[in-house]
Parts: sequence; structure tokens; C-alpha cells
Amino acid sequence: MKSHRPYPTATVTPKAEKALRGGHPWVYGAEVVALAAPAGENGAARAIGPDEVPDGAYVDVANAKGAYLGTGFISHGSKIRIRLVTHNANDRMDAAFWERKAAWAWDYRRQVLGDVDATACRMLFSEADGFPGLVVDRFGDVLVTQTLSLGMERLKPVVFPAIVHALAKAGVAIRGIYERNDVAARSHEGLGPTCGWWPMDGADGGAIVPDPATPGAMAPLDAVPSPDPDATAYGPAEVEIVENGVRYHVDVARGQKTGFFLDQKYNRRAVAKLAHGRRVLDCFTHTGSFALNAVAGGAAHVTAVDISAPAIEMAKRNARLNGFMAEGADEGERIDFRTENVFGLLTDLEASHRKDYDFIILDPPAFTKSRRTVDSAARGYKDINLRALKALPRGGYLATASCSHFMDTERFRRMLWSAARDAGVQLRQIEERQQAPDHPIVWGIPETDYLKFFIFQVV
Repeated sequence: MKSHRPYPTATVTPKAEKALRGGHPWVYGAEVVALAAPAGENGAARAIGPDEVPDGAYVDVANAKGAYLGTGFISHGSKIRIRLVTHNANDRMDAAFWERKAAWAWDYRRQVLGDVDATACRMLFSEADGFPGLVVDRFGDVLVTQTLSLGMERLKPVVFPAIVHALAKAGVAIRGIYERNDVAARSHEGLGPTCGWWPMDGADGGAIVPDPATPGAMAPLDAVPSPDPDATAYGPAEVEIVENGVRYHVDVARGQKTGFFLDQKYNRRAVAKLAHGRRVLDCFTHTGSFALNAVAGGAAHVTAVDISAPAIEMAKRNARLNGFMAEGADEGERIDFRTENVFGLLTDLEASHRKDYDFIILDPPAFTKSRRTVDSAARGYKDINLRALKALPRGGYLATASCSHFMDTERFRRMLWSAARDAGVQLRQIEERQQAPDHPIVWGIPETDYLKFFIFQVV
């Protein structure tokens, strides 16, 4: 790089260069071969050690010949050493840069979802939107965030206001930002759990700690405000959303992940279309989303099952909210709920030979979050699918999903083929689907392609 740059430079291996040029934004620790201080006016740069580059700071990335590959933030203790935020050497990583990126992300959601569906959507999908390690879900006038990288943690005082500003310019008013940083992945970056309301300053989204005109301005960790779980200025930590015409209570403070799983939005609509007149078993129902779509689609009856009692209670609240159950009731004419282990329930159904259901939905949590345990996960997926197939009558329907990136599509297909063979049935594929487009799959970043969803008829 011949032009003067304000950041240290990390020289990377040819393997890393190939991945970066292919669109992947990560550099792993073993791929960094040298660090150099910013070049002086005479173009000279001296070699430096990791202790001279603060965790979370911006660094330029270059190949062995000095060709610029991108700029990102570094985390010395993480396996993912550098996460790129840009491939453009002309970018200034100031507040305007992040606001532009947030505006592009929001414009995309409005275009692919439409204004109605965008009222509850994933606004930022981390690396897929160029915000490495940041997830932002919109639930009406509340944003719920998870910050999983050290660099983004230090950038929150710049990035959070930029997001709020971008939405405000698009006519979307945000009353509060709730942080759900209670995920184990933060420990990989040396970050602890924090939850609560981000301290917004009116409509500004919070004071910007660094000078926004300074390229690459970034707050030290001890200057990043802490969220307040007990703040009352932002209103209740529960909101109501509408998806596919179905209403839901979303508890952003205590619900799983950010409070609601948005990625199955259109898969739930596909299930509703097929559920008419059927007896449906919704396994791993969580807060009832597939079950309620099935009722709305005209199912004869739906049984919703989850091992979590709090999840079932929220699912019941959602059923009452939609008029599918009377206030105070625990079941309705066309829906009932069971707090039960799905594996045990499917085993009992298989053994009974009664064929109580002619449509079974399997939407389990991720059975694996690493490549090391994918074989065990495959056995778990096969177990529930095999038992479901044995419990269904000929002509019945199965909707089945995996939300694990490591359980790739080809392996999931092989598992389903094996389960069908062992069940002595054949599968007639109706649809193969994936996550909703507000969780965009970016070619070159395979981690963004994670949700598999199939609908079959059993023949």
C-alpha cells in the first residue's frame, strides 16, 4: 500500500488472501504473519507486536506484496483474529460510514419484505450486512441487539446512534434499544454478559463517545455505556408484533435469543397453507408460531409441544391474543398445549400405532454449534425424523428443519433419506426452503447459509 494509512497493517497468508478476495470477511489467527505500525510520511513502517495494537482496534489487511485487501478490527484472543468491515481503501470508518451501511441494510429489508413484514424483521445480520458480530432485530418500535465481537462492542457508541438515525430518516421511530448480550459466544472475545436498555439520548440513539469526524473513531471499552435492565424511560420490555396476520407477544428481556425467531417467517406461511383440515402436531413449538399459523390456516386441530413451561405459557398467551382460546383457558376448540419432551412423545406415538396426527412439524433448536459434534447431531435429527415418519399415516405430511450451519444441506438430505428408508416409507418433496431474506445468504460467506426446511408427503 503506497498511500499513507492511519491504521496498523496485518500481513496475511495466501490462504487468507484467497478467502478475502472470495468475499469472506474473516482472518484467522494462524493466517496473520506480521504486524506493522502505520507508515510514516516517508512510507517506512516498522514491525510491531500484538501488544502495540489494542484489542478491537482497526487494522488494514494486506498480502505479502503489500496489496490492500481490506480494513477490519482485530481481537488478539479470538480464533477469528480480524473481521473486515470494508474492502474499500477510501472508506472512512466514521459515523456517516456506519449510517450509510445501516440505511442500505434497511432499504434492502423494505424492498424484499415490504413495509408490513419489515415491522418485525432482522435489520442487521452481522457479517451478511457488513456489521461483523452484530445482530439487530426490529420488533415494532424496539430494536433488540446482540454484540458478539470486541470491535463492535467498542463501536456501539457510534453504531447504535447511526442505526437509529438511518431508521429515523426512513420514517421509523425507535423508542429503545434492548441489548441481549447473554450469549456464550461473547466469551470468545473476552466479553462478559450484559443485558438491558441502551442509554439512548432522546431520538439520537445515545451520545457518540468518540469524535464522529475522526476516521476509525472507537471508544475504549471502559467508556462504552452499560445497559440498564431496570430502566423505565423506554417503556415495557415486551412488545406486540404481527407476522403473517398472526399476533404475538414478544418478551425481549426474557425470551430466547432476541425474543422471537424471525427466520422462519415465510416457512410458517407455507405450513399454514398446507394445514387446512389437518390434525397437526407442532414439536418444539417455543412460543407457538408454527402452531398458530396452522390454526390460522384452517387446521382441524393443533397440538403444540415444548419442554419449556415458560415457552408454553407464552404460546398460550399468543393463542388467546389471536382469539384461538378464551381468556383464562389453557386450550381452545382447535388447539391444545403440552409441556413435554418431544423425543418421548414421538416414541409413544410410534409405539401406539394410532396415527393421531396427519401433519407433524419438527423445528428443533440447533443440535450442534460446532463441527466436532455434527455426527452426534445427525443422529439426533435422524431419531426425531424417523419417529415422526413412523407416527404419520400414508399420505400424511412432514415439515422438518435444522437451524445449524454445520448440519449442511447435503448432510441433512442424507439423514432424511436414511430416516425414510428405516421407516419403510418414501418421501414426496413438496418444498425445499431456507431462512427468510431478512437473514440474507451471502455467497462467499457460508456461515450465513444455515436454515434448512423441507416439506414432504409420506407415500
